[in-house]
Amino acid sequence: MSAPDQPLLLAIDNGTQSVRALLFDLQGTLVHKSKVELEAYFSEQNGWAEQHPAYYWEQLCNACQRLWSESGIDPGRVAGVSVTTQRTTMVNLDASGEPLRPAIVWLDQRRSEVEGGLGLPWDLLFRTLRVEHVIRNFRSRAACNWIARHQPDIWARTDRFLLLSGYLIHKLSGLYRDSVGAQVGYIPFDYKKLDWAARFDWKWKALPVERRMLPELVKPCARIGTVTESAAAQTGIPVGTPIIAAAADKACEVIGAGATDPGVACMSYGTTATINTNNARYVEVEPLIPPYPSAIPDHHCSEVMVYRGFWMVSWFKTEFGWPEQEEARRLGVTPESLFDRLVESVPPGSLGLTLQPYWSPGVKEPGPEAKGAIIGFGDVHTRAHMYRALIEGLCYTLRAGKERTERRNKVPIRHLRVSGGGSTSDAIMQITADIFGMPAERPHTYETSGLGAAINCAVGLGHYPDVPTAIRAMTRVGDVFTPDETSRRVYERLYQEVFRQMYGRLQPLYRSIREITGYPP
Repeated sequence: MSAPDQPLLLAIDNGTQSVRALLFDLQGTLVHKSKVELEAYFSEQNGWAEQHPAYYWEQLCNACQRLWSESGIDPGRVAGVSVTTQRTTMVNLDASGEPLRPAIVWLDQRRSEVEGGLGLPWDLLFRTLRVEHVIRNFRSRAACNWIARHQPDIWARTDRFLLLSGYLIHKLSGLYRDSVGAQVGYIPFDYKKLDWAARFDWKWKALPVERRMLPELVKPCARIGTVTESAAAQTGIPVGTPIIAAAADKACEVIGAGATDPGVACMSYGTTATINTNNARYVEVEPLIPPYPSAIPDHHCSEVMVYRGFWMVSWFKTEFGWPEQEEARRLGVTPESLFDRLVESVPPGSLGLTLQPYWSPGVKEPGPEAKGAIIGFGDVHTRAHMYRALIEGLCYTLRAGKERTERRNKVPIRHLRVSGGGSTSDAIMQITADIFGMPAERPHTYETSGLGAAINCAVGLGHYPDVPTAIRAMTRVGDVFTPDETSRRVYERLYQEVFRQMYGRLQPLYRSIREITGYPP
């Protein structure tokens, strides 16, 4: 319990499915939180994912106001506030700071047509390096290119082009500033130098963005500004409260789990499932896919991700989980909390049912033609086997990411910290330990991304000299799940002899499916 006179740190975590206002003390203890569920996106056309920027701000304000009313805590105890958000969600603002269109959310699947090259010397260089497909993918995925081509009137009126983090910081501070640690997206950013791309960088030719449209960048832990009177009236945060730069949600999650170096991995069972390590060096785990900015200043996050990740649990709940949904309504709990019974009713390996979790394609492996697959069905298999196979498939994929990360970093991972929604399940934590063949460590709090933002805030306010020191003071390991040797042996054979062979064997079929049906585009 925090002393009543101890300063508190407010972390605002605007994820995909909820926004949370979280109060932490200087020891990393979660004092109180308020959570507001979000409509993740709406879709006017197949594959689109959009949300109104004002909706995010309104729900952030609701979360803050609920925090004060439910906790009874005096907002005057808040020493500082930091914001962490979902990544790659883009907002267009006009000259008065008002949104011009719905934000294009990171889940959006639309692609812009790519015509023509970038001119010399870039076209010659990219042909020589045989990376034209990477540049084409970057240009086609960039939301700004789609808007400029299909909504030129909106692009012409766009005065500022911001990530969701920059938009929310603008609403809080009135300033166009953002954290280096939040810059993850198809924007003219230099991931190696951790700054906007240099004047003659190829990204300025690949995108219609001008430098004046982008925010001023500050490093994580730096002071961005203070809460304005308008924002204070809407959120209840006192006027003048310092706003400290944090980072994107995944980067904050890594430090909130206590990972400071390449030997400690943070695995996240979030909407996007990832495995991350912090590194002072710039290391591309997947060639030509940059590591993202870390929540530690001047560091990088080496990341492997499963695009849909733990979203697949929501998919399973919608398509197959009606019994748990009905029982959850009756008991007043979440359906996901009842899924452990499905896992425990099925032996390790799901009697051979093996799932490849590529419900959404990637850029490298899986490639853009990839699809999900489940093989090994027999008449004994039930939806319980499907659910366990889903969790195992995610875990196999993240283990493969761990092994690629170790090879590229040239550092063995000695600790595996597990966060995100799946980390609350003991059954999933045990599967993780068994498949990875090493202890799976659960951080002391589920709210690791919020804790990471609070760590940045504490350092920025001067309570700790640097992020590693704050991590040592504010994070700790909770439950530890050790591998069961019998289960580990089963998983090792399935991983090596079945799962690792699936993508190569099925890839030609995926290409044929794409050619015949046009899906995925």
